[in-house]
Amino acid sequence: MSDITSQSLTSLVKNIKEKKLSSEDITKAFVERSEKSKELNSYISEDFSNAIDKAKKFDEKPNLDLKLPGIPMAVKDLFCTKDIRTTAGSKILENFVPTYESTVTQNIWNEGAILLGKLNCDEFAMGSSNETSFYGNVQNPIDKGLVPGGSSGGSAAAVSGQLTPITIGTDTGGSIRQPASFTGTVGLKPTYGSCSRYGIVAFASSLDQAGPMAQNVEDCALLQEVISSYDNKDSTSIDFNRDQYSKDLTKDIKGKKIGIPKEYRVEGMPKEIEELWQKGITYAKDCGAEIVDISLPHTSYALPTYYIVAPAEASSNLARYDGVKYGFRAKGENLIDMYEKTRSKGFGAEVQRRIMIGTYVLSSGYYDAYYLKAQKVRKLIKNDFDEAYKKVDAILTPSTPSSAFKIGEKKDDPVSMYLNDIFTVPVNLAGLPAISIPAGHDATGYPLGLQIIGKAFKEQEILNLAYAMEDKINFKNKISDWWIK
Repeated sequence: MSDITSQSLTSLVKNIKEKKLSSEDITKAFVERSEKSKELNSYISEDFSNAIDKAKKFDEKPNLDLKLPGIPMAVKDLFCTKDIRTTAGSKILENFVPTYESTVTQNIWNEGAILLGKLNCDEFAMGSSNETSFYGNVQNPIDKGLVPGGSSGGSAAAVSGQLTPITIGTDTGGSIRQPASFTGTVGLKPTYGSCSRYGIVAFASSLDQAGPMAQNVEDCALLQEVISSYDNKDSTSIDFNRDQYSKDLTKDIKGKKIGIPKEYRVEGMPKEIEELWQKGITYAKDCGAEIVDISLPHTSYALPTYYIVAPAEASSNLARYDGVKYGFRAKGENLIDMYEKTRSKGFGAEVQRRIMIGTYVLSSGYYDAYYLKAQKVRKLIKNDFDEAYKKVDAILTPSTPSSAFKIGEKKDDPVSMYLNDIFTVPVNLAGLPAISIPAGHDATGYPLGLQIIGKAFKEQEILNLAYAMEDKINFKNKISDWWIK
Protein backbone atom coordinates (compact mmCIF):
# COMPACT_ATOMS: atom_id res chain seq x y z
CA MET A 1 0.00 0.00 0.00
CA SER A 2 2.65 2.55 1.03
CA ASP A 3 4.57 1.81 -2.17
CA ILE A 4 1.62 3.29 -4.04
CA THR A 5 0.41 6.04 -1.71
CA SER A 6 3.89 7.52 -1.28
CA GLN A 7 4.19 8.09 -5.04
CA SER A 8 3.73 11.53 -6.56
CA LEU A 9 0.86 12.26 -8.93
CA THR A 10 3.29 12.39 -11.85
CA SER A 11 4.60 8.92 -11.00
CA LEU A 12 1.11 7.48 -10.63
CA VAL A 13 0.03 8.89 -14.00
CA LYS A 14 3.18 7.48 -15.61
CA ASN A 15 2.61 4.05 -14.07
CA ILE A 16 -1.00 3.95 -15.26
CA LYS A 17 -0.04 5.01 -18.79
CA GLU A 18 2.71 2.38 -18.88
CA LYS A 19 0.21 -0.17 -17.45
CA LYS A 20 2.44 -0.91 -14.45
CA LEU A 21 -0.42 -0.05 -12.11
CA SER A 22 -4.18 -0.12 -12.58
CA SER A 23 -6.59 2.55 -11.41
CA GLU A 24 -8.16 -0.11 -9.16
CA ASP A 25 -4.78 -0.86 -7.50
CA ILE A 26 -4.16 2.81 -6.82
CA THR A 27 -7.69 3.57 -5.64
CA LYS A 28 -7.77 0.60 -3.26
CA ALA A 29 -4.41 1.65 -1.79
CA PHE A 30 -5.62 5.18 -1.02
CA VAL A 31 -8.96 3.88 0.29
CA GLU A 32 -7.19 1.42 2.60
CA ARG A 33 -4.93 4.13 3.99
CA SER A 34 -7.84 6.56 4.35
CA GLU A 35 -9.91 3.98 6.24
CA LYS A 36 -7.07 3.67 8.76
CA SER A 37 -6.82 7.43 9.23
CA LYS A 38 -10.00 8.17 11.20
CA GLU A 39 -8.04 9.94 13.96
CA LEU A 40 -6.94 12.62 11.50
CA ASN A 41 -10.61 13.47 10.83
CA SER A 42 -9.75 14.61 7.30
CA TYR A 43 -12.95 13.35 5.70
CA ILE A 44 -16.47 14.66 6.17
CA SER A 45 -18.03 12.41 3.51
CA GLU A 46 -16.50 9.25 2.03
CA ASP A 47 -17.36 7.74 -1.35
CA PHE A 48 -14.91 4.84 -1.27
CA SER A 49 -17.05 2.01 -2.71
CA ASN A 50 -18.16 4.16 -5.67
CA ALA A 51 -14.54 5.19 -6.23
CA ILE A 52 -13.42 1.54 -6.49
CA ASP A 53 -16.31 0.76 -8.87
CA LYS A 54 -15.37 3.72 -11.08
CA ALA A 55 -11.72 2.63 -11.05
CA LYS A 56 -12.71 -0.85 -12.24
CA LYS A 57 -14.78 0.66 -15.06
CA PHE A 58 -11.88 2.89 -16.05
CA ASP A 59 -9.54 -0.11 -16.24
CA GLU A 60 -11.99 -1.92 -18.56
CA LYS A 61 -11.74 0.88 -21.13
CA PRO A 62 -8.80 3.10 -20.11
CA ASN A 63 -8.37 6.47 -21.83
CA LEU A 64 -4.64 7.07 -21.41
CA ASP A 65 -4.71 10.42 -23.23
CA LEU A 66 -6.31 12.07 -20.20
CA LYS A 67 -4.20 14.16 -17.80
CA LEU A 68 -5.48 12.38 -14.66
CA PRO A 69 -6.28 8.90 -16.02
CA GLY A 70 -7.98 6.87 -13.27
CA ILE A 71 -6.36 8.92 -10.49
CA PRO A 72 -8.34 8.87 -7.22
CA MET A 73 -8.52 12.09 -5.22
CA ALA A 74 -10.49 13.76 -2.46
CA VAL A 75 -11.59 17.41 -2.58
CA LYS A 76 -12.38 20.14 -0.06
CA ASP A 77 -16.00 20.05 1.09
CA LEU A 78 -16.59 23.56 -0.26
CA PHE A 79 -16.93 22.36 -3.87
CA CYS A 80 -20.39 21.28 -4.93
CA THR A 81 -20.36 17.69 -6.19
CA LYS A 82 -23.47 16.38 -7.91
CA ASP A 83 -25.39 13.85 -5.79
CA ILE A 84 -22.63 13.91 -3.12
CA ARG A 85 -23.24 15.76 0.16
CA THR A 86 -21.57 19.19 0.35
CA THR A 87 -21.55 20.78 3.82
CA ALA A 88 -18.94 23.57 3.81
CA GLY A 89 -18.09 22.26 7.28
CA SER A 90 -21.37 23.65 8.65
CA LYS A 91 -24.43 22.30 10.43
CA ILE A 92 -26.63 24.53 8.30
CA LEU A 93 -25.67 22.49 5.20
CA GLU A 94 -25.31 19.07 6.85
CA ASN A 95 -27.94 17.49 4.56
CA PHE A 96 -27.32 19.53 1.39
CA VAL A 97 -26.86 17.33 -1.71
CA PRO A 98 -26.20 19.46 -4.83
CA THR A 99 -27.94 18.69 -8.11
CA TYR A 100 -25.03 20.21 -10.04
CA GLU A 101 -21.21 20.05 -10.20
CA SER A 102 -18.74 22.86 -9.65
CA THR A 103 -16.80 23.81 -12.76
CA VAL A 104 -13.43 23.10 -11.12
CA THR A 105 -14.37 19.57 -10.06
CA GLN A 106 -16.05 18.92 -13.42
CA ASN A 107 -12.76 19.85 -15.12
CA ILE A 108 -11.02 17.28 -12.92
CA TRP A 109 -13.50 14.47 -13.65
CA ASN A 110 -13.32 15.31 -17.37
CA GLU A 111 -9.59 14.49 -17.23
CA GLY A 112 -10.23 11.05 -15.74
CA ALA A 113 -9.92 11.55 -11.98
CA ILE A 114 -12.13 9.67 -9.50
CA LEU A 115 -13.67 11.16 -6.33
CA LEU A 116 -12.68 9.51 -3.04
CA GLY A 117 -14.70 11.86 -0.84
CA LYS A 118 -15.06 15.34 0.63
CA LEU A 119 -12.47 16.78 2.99
CA ASN A 120 -12.98 18.64 6.25
CA CYS A 121 -12.61 22.43 6.39
CA ASP A 122 -13.29 25.38 8.64
CA GLU A 123 -16.97 26.33 8.55
CA PHE A 124 -17.64 28.27 5.34
CA ALA A 125 -13.82 28.53 5.04
CA MET A 126 -13.69 30.88 8.04
CA GLY A 127 -10.68 29.94 10.13
CA SER A 128 -6.94 29.37 10.22
CA SER A 129 -6.79 26.09 12.13
CA ASN A 130 -9.70 23.85 11.00
CA GLU A 131 -11.18 24.15 14.49
CA THR A 132 -14.39 25.93 13.41
CA SER A 133 -15.73 22.93 11.47
CA PHE A 134 -19.04 21.52 12.74
CA TYR A 135 -17.47 18.08 12.13
CA GLY A 136 -14.57 18.61 14.52
CA ASN A 137 -10.97 19.65 14.13
CA VAL A 138 -8.52 17.93 11.79
CA GLN A 139 -5.23 16.61 13.19
CA ASN A 140 -1.93 17.43 11.49
CA PRO A 141 -0.19 14.19 10.36
CA ILE A 142 3.11 15.71 11.49
CA ASP A 143 2.27 15.44 15.20
CA LYS A 144 -0.68 14.55 17.40
CA GLY A 145 -2.59 17.52 18.77
CA LEU A 146 -1.24 19.89 16.11
CA VAL A 147 -3.50 21.97 13.84
CA PRO A 148 -3.10 21.46 10.08
CA GLY A 149 -3.94 25.10 9.36
CA GLY A 150 -7.08 26.36 7.73
CA SER A 151 -9.43 26.66 6.18
CA SER A 152 -8.21 23.90 3.81
CA GLY A 153 -6.87 21.90 6.76
CA GLY A 154 -8.51 18.62 5.77
CA SER A 155 -7.07 18.95 2.27
CA ALA A 156 -3.55 19.70 3.51
CA ALA A 157 -3.63 16.88 6.06
CA ALA A 158 -4.91 14.43 3.43
CA VAL A 159 -2.06 15.22 1.03
CA SER A 160 0.56 15.29 3.77
CA GLY A 161 -0.73 12.01 5.24
CA GLN A 162 -0.88 10.43 1.76
CA LEU A 163 -4.64 9.82 1.88
CA THR A 164 -4.92 11.43 -1.56
CA PRO A 165 -2.16 12.12 -4.11
CA ILE A 166 -3.49 15.63 -4.84
CA THR A 167 -6.41 17.79 -3.83
CA ILE A 168 -8.01 21.17 -4.31
CA GLY A 169 -8.64 23.84 -1.72
CA THR A 170 -9.88 27.40 -1.68
CA ASP A 171 -7.90 30.47 -0.67
CA THR A 172 -9.68 33.61 0.55
CA GLY A 173 -6.91 35.03 2.75
CA GLY A 174 -4.29 32.28 2.79
CA SER A 175 -6.40 29.13 3.21
CA ILE A 176 -4.32 27.08 0.75
CA ARG A 177 -0.86 28.49 1.49
CA GLN A 178 -1.00 28.54 5.31
CA PRO A 179 -2.09 24.88 5.72
CA ALA A 180 0.41 23.87 3.02
CA SER A 181 3.14 25.52 5.10
CA PHE A 182 1.93 23.83 8.31
CA THR A 183 1.90 20.34 6.75
CA GLY A 184 5.02 20.42 4.56
CA THR A 185 3.11 20.40 1.27
CA VAL A 186 2.83 22.66 -1.79
CA GLY A 187 -0.17 24.96 -2.26
CA LEU A 188 -0.91 27.42 -5.07
CA LYS A 189 -3.34 30.32 -4.86
CA PRO A 190 -3.95 31.27 -8.52
CA THR A 191 -4.73 34.71 -9.90
CA TYR A 192 -8.27 35.80 -9.08
CA GLY A 193 -10.46 34.85 -12.05
CA SER A 194 -8.21 32.12 -13.44
CA CYS A 195 -10.29 29.29 -11.89
CA SER A 196 -14.07 29.36 -11.96
CA ARG A 197 -15.93 30.03 -8.71
CA TYR A 198 -19.11 28.42 -10.06
CA GLY A 199 -20.27 25.74 -7.65
CA ILE A 200 -17.97 26.79 -4.80
CA VAL A 201 -19.82 27.65 -1.59
CA ALA A 202 -19.15 31.38 -1.28
CA PHE A 203 -17.38 33.10 1.61
CA ALA A 204 -16.08 36.42 0.20
CA SER A 205 -16.75 36.64 -3.52
CA SER A 206 -14.04 39.17 -4.44
CA LEU A 207 -11.36 37.13 -2.61
CA ASP A 208 -12.24 33.41 -2.96
CA GLN A 209 -10.17 31.39 -5.41
CA ALA A 210 -9.78 27.65 -5.95
CA GLY A 211 -6.28 26.18 -6.19
CA PRO A 212 -4.24 22.96 -6.20
CA MET A 213 -2.50 21.31 -3.26
CA ALA A 214 0.09 18.59 -3.80
CA GLN A 215 3.26 16.87 -2.62
CA ASN A 216 5.51 18.80 -5.01
CA VAL A 217 5.56 21.65 -7.51
CA GLU A 218 5.30 19.46 -10.61
CA ASP A 219 2.09 17.83 -9.35
CA CYS A 220 0.74 21.26 -8.41
CA ALA A 221 1.45 22.56 -11.92
CA LEU A 222 -0.36 19.63 -13.54
CA LEU A 223 -3.45 20.06 -11.39
CA GLN A 224 -3.51 23.82 -12.03
CA GLU A 225 -3.40 23.02 -15.74
CA VAL A 226 -6.54 20.93 -15.29
CA ILE A 227 -8.62 23.24 -13.09
CA SER A 228 -7.86 26.60 -14.72
CA SER A 229 -10.43 27.49 -17.38
CA TYR A 230 -12.69 30.26 -18.56
CA ASP A 231 -16.31 29.79 -17.48
CA ASN A 232 -19.22 31.87 -18.71
CA LYS A 233 -21.23 30.68 -15.69
CA ASP A 234 -18.93 32.77 -13.47
CA SER A 235 -19.03 36.53 -14.09
CA THR A 236 -15.61 36.94 -12.45
CA SER A 237 -13.95 34.31 -14.66
CA ILE A 238 -11.34 35.81 -16.99
CA ASP A 239 -10.63 34.64 -20.53
CA PHE A 240 -6.87 34.59 -21.19
CA ASN A 241 -4.31 32.30 -22.80
CA ARG A 242 -3.52 29.66 -20.19
CA ASP A 243 -0.07 28.05 -20.16
CA GLN A 244 0.66 24.33 -20.21
CA TYR A 245 1.97 24.70 -16.67
CA SER A 246 3.43 21.21 -16.19
CA LYS A 247 4.84 20.89 -19.70
CA ASP A 248 6.50 24.31 -19.55
CA LEU A 249 8.09 23.83 -16.11
CA THR A 250 11.78 24.74 -16.04
CA LYS A 251 14.46 25.15 -13.38
CA ASP A 252 16.22 27.80 -15.45
CA ILE A 253 15.44 31.02 -13.58
CA LYS A 254 18.77 32.71 -14.23
CA GLY A 255 18.42 36.48 -14.32
CA LYS A 256 14.96 36.57 -12.73
CA LYS A 257 14.62 39.43 -10.24
CA ILE A 258 13.09 38.52 -6.90
CA GLY A 259 11.92 41.25 -4.53
CA ILE A 260 12.35 41.15 -0.75
CA PRO A 261 9.80 43.49 0.91
CA LYS A 262 11.12 45.16 4.05
CA GLU A 263 7.60 45.48 5.49
CA TYR A 264 7.30 41.70 5.91
CA ARG A 265 9.88 41.82 8.71
CA VAL A 266 7.19 42.23 11.32
CA GLU A 267 7.80 43.01 14.96
CA GLY A 268 8.12 39.90 17.11
CA MET A 269 8.67 37.56 14.16
CA PRO A 270 10.35 34.38 15.43
CA LYS A 271 14.06 34.05 14.71
CA GLU A 272 13.48 30.75 12.88
CA ILE A 273 11.19 32.48 10.34
CA GLU A 274 13.80 35.16 9.66
CA GLU A 275 16.47 32.47 9.26
CA LEU A 276 14.24 30.51 6.88
CA TRP A 277 13.70 33.65 4.80
CA GLN A 278 17.46 34.23 4.59
CA LYS A 279 17.96 30.63 3.50
CA GLY A 280 15.31 31.16 0.84
CA ILE A 281 17.18 34.20 -0.45
CA THR A 282 20.35 32.10 -0.64
CA TYR A 283 18.52 29.31 -2.50
CA ALA A 284 17.16 31.83 -5.00
CA LYS A 285 20.64 33.26 -5.58
CA ASP A 286 22.06 29.75 -6.02
CA CYS A 287 19.44 29.19 -8.73
CA GLY A 288 20.70 32.24 -10.60
CA ALA A 289 18.09 34.78 -9.52
CA GLU A 290 18.90 38.37 -8.61
CA ILE A 291 17.71 39.69 -5.24
CA VAL A 292 16.22 43.20 -5.08
CA ASP A 293 15.10 45.03 -1.93
CA ILE A 294 11.63 46.51 -2.39
CA SER A 295 8.95 48.29 -0.40
CA LEU A 296 5.25 47.50 -0.09
CA PRO A 297 4.36 50.47 2.15
CA HIS A 298 0.70 49.65 2.84
CA THR A 299 1.34 46.07 4.00
CA SER A 300 0.53 46.89 7.64
CA TYR A 301 -3.00 47.87 6.61
CA ALA A 302 -3.70 44.60 4.79
CA LEU A 303 -4.95 42.57 7.75
CA PRO A 304 -7.44 45.16 9.08
CA THR A 305 -8.59 45.84 5.51
CA TYR A 306 -9.16 42.14 4.90
CA TYR A 307 -11.12 41.73 8.14
CA ILE A 308 -13.51 44.45 7.00
CA VAL A 309 -13.91 43.41 3.35
CA ALA A 310 -14.18 39.63 3.92
CA PRO A 311 -16.80 39.74 6.72
CA ALA A 312 -18.82 42.33 4.77
CA GLU A 313 -19.01 40.02 1.76
CA ALA A 314 -19.66 37.03 4.03
CA SER A 315 -22.62 38.74 5.71
CA SER A 316 -24.12 39.29 2.27
CA ASN A 317 -23.37 35.80 0.92
CA LEU A 318 -24.57 33.96 4.01
CA ALA A 319 -27.88 35.82 4.12
CA ARG A 320 -29.23 33.10 1.80
CA TYR A 321 -29.12 30.51 4.62
CA ASP A 322 -32.45 31.22 6.27
CA GLY A 323 -34.03 27.76 6.52
CA VAL A 324 -36.51 28.40 3.70
CA LYS A 325 -35.27 26.78 0.48
CA TYR A 326 -32.56 24.33 1.58
CA GLY A 327 -30.30 23.38 4.45
CA PHE A 328 -31.02 23.15 8.17
CA ARG A 329 -34.28 24.61 9.48
CA ALA A 330 -35.15 25.17 13.14
CA LYS A 331 -38.76 25.30 14.31
CA GLY A 332 -40.07 28.73 15.19
CA GLU A 333 -43.30 30.33 16.34
CA ASN A 334 -43.39 32.51 13.22
CA LEU A 335 -41.26 33.30 10.15
CA ILE A 336 -38.91 35.73 11.91
CA ASP A 337 -38.48 33.39 14.88
CA MET A 338 -37.66 30.54 12.46
CA TYR A 339 -35.04 32.72 10.71
CA GLU A 340 -33.39 33.65 13.99
CA LYS A 341 -33.34 30.12 15.43
CA THR A 342 -32.14 28.59 12.16
CA ARG A 343 -29.19 30.94 11.88
CA SER A 344 -28.27 30.92 15.58
CA LYS A 345 -28.32 27.11 15.72
CA GLY A 346 -27.04 26.46 12.19
CA PHE A 347 -23.98 28.73 12.22
CA GLY A 348 -20.99 28.28 14.52
CA ALA A 349 -19.49 31.02 16.71
CA GLU A 350 -16.80 32.15 14.23
CA VAL A 351 -19.26 32.44 11.35
CA GLN A 352 -21.68 34.39 13.55
CA ARG A 353 -18.84 36.68 14.63
CA ARG A 354 -17.92 37.49 11.03
CA ILE A 355 -21.54 38.00 9.96
CA MET A 356 -21.98 40.48 12.80
CA ILE A 357 -18.79 42.36 11.89
CA GLY A 358 -19.78 42.39 8.23
CA THR A 359 -23.30 43.59 8.91
CA TYR A 360 -21.96 46.33 11.15
CA VAL A 361 -19.46 47.71 8.62
CA LEU A 362 -22.13 47.72 5.90
CA SER A 363 -24.78 49.38 8.06
CA SER A 364 -26.03 52.92 7.61
CA GLY A 365 -23.63 55.44 9.11
CA TYR A 366 -20.67 53.03 9.08
CA TYR A 367 -20.44 52.04 5.40
CA ASP A 368 -18.32 55.07 4.46
CA ALA A 369 -16.21 54.96 7.62
CA TYR A 370 -15.30 51.27 7.33
CA TYR A 371 -16.21 49.38 4.15
CA LEU A 372 -15.65 52.18 1.63
CA LYS A 373 -12.39 53.20 3.30
CA ALA A 374 -11.21 49.57 3.33
CA GLN A 375 -11.85 49.32 -0.41
CA LYS A 376 -9.75 52.44 -0.99
CA VAL A 377 -6.89 50.98 1.08
CA ARG A 378 -7.24 47.74 -0.88
CA LYS A 379 -6.55 49.70 -4.05
CA LEU A 380 -3.43 51.21 -2.45
CA ILE A 381 -2.19 47.72 -1.54
CA LYS A 382 -2.66 46.60 -5.14
CA ASN A 383 -0.84 49.72 -6.35
CA ASP A 384 2.12 48.80 -4.11
CA PHE A 385 2.46 45.48 -5.90
CA ASP A 386 2.07 47.13 -9.33
CA GLU A 387 4.94 49.50 -8.52
CA ALA A 388 7.12 46.67 -7.19
CA TYR A 389 6.60 44.62 -10.34
CA LYS A 390 8.14 47.38 -12.41
CA LYS A 391 11.44 46.34 -10.79
CA VAL A 392 11.04 42.61 -10.07
CA ASP A 393 9.53 39.45 -11.57
CA ALA A 394 8.35 37.93 -8.28
CA ILE A 395 8.42 38.49 -4.51
CA LEU A 396 9.75 36.11 -1.84
CA THR A 397 8.39 36.09 1.72
CA PRO A 398 7.71 33.61 4.52
CA SER A 399 4.35 31.83 4.15
CA THR A 400 3.39 32.11 7.83
CA PRO A 401 4.69 33.88 10.95
CA SER A 402 5.15 30.54 12.76
CA SER A 403 5.00 26.78 12.38
CA ALA A 404 1.82 24.84 13.22
CA PHE A 405 0.49 25.43 16.73
CA LYS A 406 -1.38 23.17 19.13
CA ILE A 407 -5.10 22.49 18.82
CA GLY A 408 -6.94 24.84 21.18
CA GLU A 409 -3.96 27.15 21.64
CA LYS A 410 -5.54 30.12 19.84
CA LYS A 411 -9.18 29.12 19.60
CA ASP A 412 -10.35 31.62 22.24
CA ASP A 413 -8.19 34.46 20.90
CA PRO A 414 -9.56 35.45 17.47
CA VAL A 415 -7.10 38.32 16.98
CA SER A 416 -4.12 36.01 17.53
CA MET A 417 -5.74 33.52 15.14
CA TYR A 418 -6.25 36.22 12.48
CA LEU A 419 -2.55 37.16 12.68
CA ASN A 420 -1.72 33.80 11.07
CA ASP A 421 -2.76 35.38 7.77
CA ILE A 422 -0.45 38.38 8.00
CA PHE A 423 1.81 37.29 5.10
CA THR A 424 -0.94 35.87 2.90
CA VAL A 425 -3.89 38.31 2.87
CA PRO A 426 -2.19 41.07 0.82
CA VAL A 427 -2.07 38.64 -2.12
CA ASN A 428 -5.83 38.04 -2.04
CA LEU A 429 -6.60 41.73 -1.71
CA ALA A 430 -4.51 42.38 -4.84
CA GLY A 431 -5.86 39.32 -6.71
CA LEU A 432 -2.36 37.96 -7.38
CA PRO A 433 -1.02 34.39 -7.65
CA ALA A 434 1.21 32.98 -4.90
CA ILE A 435 2.64 29.58 -4.03
CA SER A 436 3.87 28.14 -0.73
CA ILE A 437 6.63 25.54 -0.81
CA PRO A 438 8.09 23.65 2.17
CA ALA A 439 11.57 25.00 2.87
CA GLY A 440 12.70 23.87 6.32
CA HIS A 441 11.80 22.88 9.86
CA ASP A 442 11.63 24.66 13.19
CA ALA A 443 13.48 23.41 16.27
CA THR A 444 10.67 20.92 16.99
CA GLY A 445 10.83 19.47 13.48
CA TYR A 446 7.60 21.08 12.28
CA PRO A 447 7.55 22.29 8.63
CA LEU A 448 8.02 25.91 7.58
CA GLY A 449 7.10 27.35 4.19
CA LEU A 450 8.30 30.07 1.82
CA GLN A 451 5.88 32.07 -0.31
CA ILE A 452 6.55 33.24 -3.86
CA ILE A 453 4.17 35.97 -5.09
CA GLY A 454 3.84 36.62 -8.81
CA LYS A 455 2.37 39.06 -11.28
CA ALA A 456 -1.27 38.59 -12.29
CA PHE A 457 -1.70 35.57 -14.60
CA LYS A 458 2.02 34.70 -14.32
CA GLU A 459 1.47 31.35 -12.59
CA GLN A 460 4.05 29.78 -14.89
CA GLU A 461 6.71 32.17 -13.63
CA ILE A 462 6.18 31.44 -9.93
CA LEU A 463 5.83 27.71 -10.60
CA ASN A 464 9.23 27.80 -12.36
CA LEU A 465 10.80 29.70 -9.46
CA ALA A 466 9.27 27.26 -6.96
CA TYR A 467 10.40 24.29 -9.07
CA ALA A 468 14.00 25.51 -9.15
CA MET A 469 14.08 26.37 -5.44
CA GLU A 470 12.40 23.08 -4.49
CA ASP A 471 15.28 21.25 -6.13
CA LYS A 472 17.84 23.24 -4.13
CA ILE A 473 15.95 22.94 -0.84
CA ASN A 474 15.43 19.15 -1.15
CA PHE A 475 12.83 19.18 1.65
CA LYS A 476 11.99 15.90 3.39
CA ASN A 477 8.74 15.82 5.33
CA LYS A 478 9.00 14.24 8.79
CA ILE A 479 5.83 12.19 8.71
CA SER A 480 5.16 9.48 11.28
CA ASP A 481 2.17 7.16 11.02
CA TRP A 482 1.05 7.69 14.63
CA TRP A 483 -2.55 8.04 13.39
CA ILE A 484 -2.67 4.80 11.35
CA LYS A 485 -5.08 2.36 13.04
